[in-house]
Amino acid sequence: MSDLQREDFSKWYLQTIQKADLMDYSPVRGCIIFKPDGFELWQHIQDDFNKYLRTQDIRNVYFPMLIPKHFLEKEEEHVEGFAPELPWLTRVGDEELEEHYALRPTSETLIGDAFSNWVNSYRDLPLEINQWANVFRWEKKTMPFLRTSEFLWQEGHTAHETEEDARRRTMSILEAYATLIEDTLAIPVYRGQKTPAERFAGAVDTYSVEAMMRDGKAVQAGTSHYLGQNFAEAFDIKFLNRNNEHDFVYTTSWGISTRLIGALIMVHGDEQGLVLPPKVAPTQVILVPVGPWQKNPAILDKLKEIKAQLQDTGLRVRIDETDNTPGYKFNEWELKGAPLRVEFGPRDLENNQVVVKMRDLADKESVSLNELTNYVTEQLDIMQKRLFESANVRYAENEHTDVDTLDELKAHIEKSKTAGETPGFVLIGWDGTEETEAKIKEETGFTTRNIPFNPPVEKTVDIVSGKPAKHTVWIARAY
Repeated sequence: MSDLQREDFSKWYLQTIQKADLMDYSPVRGCIIFKPDGFELWQHIQDDFNKYLRTQDIRNVYFPMLIPKHFLEKEEEHVEGFAPELPWLTRVGDEELEEHYALRPTSETLIGDAFSNWVNSYRDLPLEINQWANVFRWEKKTMPFLRTSEFLWQEGHTAHETEEDARRRTMSILEAYATLIEDTLAIPVYRGQKTPAERFAGAVDTYSVEAMMRDGKAVQAGTSHYLGQNFAEAFDIKFLNRNNEHDFVYTTSWGISTRLIGALIMVHGDEQGLVLPPKVAPTQVILVPVGPWQKNPAILDKLKEIKAQLQDTGLRVRIDETDNTPGYKFNEWELKGAPLRVEFGPRDLENNQVVVKMRDLADKESVSLNELTNYVTEQLDIMQKRLFESANVRYAENEHTDVDTLDELKAHIEKSKTAGETPGFVLIGWDGTEETEAKIKEETGFTTRNIPFNPPVEKTVDIVSGKPAKHTVWIARAY
């Protein structure tokens, strides 16, 4: 990490996203404006996940933003979980509404009502839909992209004939999220199951993929919920089964959000600013004319030719024709995280070459114009893999599996603080009680992230009580 990242990671983050022109603050408390580059990052995430949805024949829909109050009251645990964060519409003009409407925190209730009308027979199942929408949760403490009062997300909802089918879909989506985040965003994730205290309100089981930021804190990158028949019973989603009997469907829901943009920045960013994986970067290649290029029209003409050639391969390419100095442009595009920069001036024109600088490497390289297209596509692919591998190394450096007691955890946190290091992710034994979770959080600020499917070691003793552990769990401080 850079000095500023070590001293005040949140300050570095806030400065970086504003200087990189990803967002602006809105006059509405806790809400942000997505500027073009920030929104395009989200669009590339959407495009990637929509490709997966099409392979599963899951189609996109859109539901209203307002949810009637009586819908939320049908599933008690669900409404209780979201009640503190719900904004309400209670009046129109001077008229008090007969029924109040919540701005959606999530859509299980609204979609459950629709499913009750759409499902009649086992022949209607599985019923699987997805929507890209905005949701509202009136957060007390906000941070752009990571935690805002309004945010953008994807939410999938499915209904199934059997528990087995529903659980299979729950897990296939979790793996799809992991693939998206690891392959497209170059962010390694920890796959696992949430503890009962951390699971989604109204779910039977919640599974998550968790990511580690450069400062060692966790971001919940995606969740997939097996809802069982809870919402089906609350909203009377029945079907005539193969035995000609009425039964309740088994449902799932799952989501990722613009929180992924925050994670992307916090995992890869450095002292110069953003470092964007090529697959999601709004500008993958920036072409910068250097030297007295305004006096030589052939330079810009050649850059336009290069741009067209690279765009023909599907790359997102821009030319910086501003009259700023080359040094200013270099710094600006480093800050914006463009993966690959091409410098081209009078001497390069004479030598039929360009100078290439990768965002995450210190050195530059001269490349023949005849080889440029192949070189660029190859280097972008290599950079994508390199960012993932670099993040994996940092994860390994900040995973701690040798902490077995609460006192050892406190000592580890204090030692990390004194050394100016991150306490990272800690693997512990857990006896399965909420009391243990609460004590860990109260005394250290660490929360359970998930019960990993494949922990590096199995823990046998509970970190608080010293009793036999029922589960091995990752814990960390979280955003």
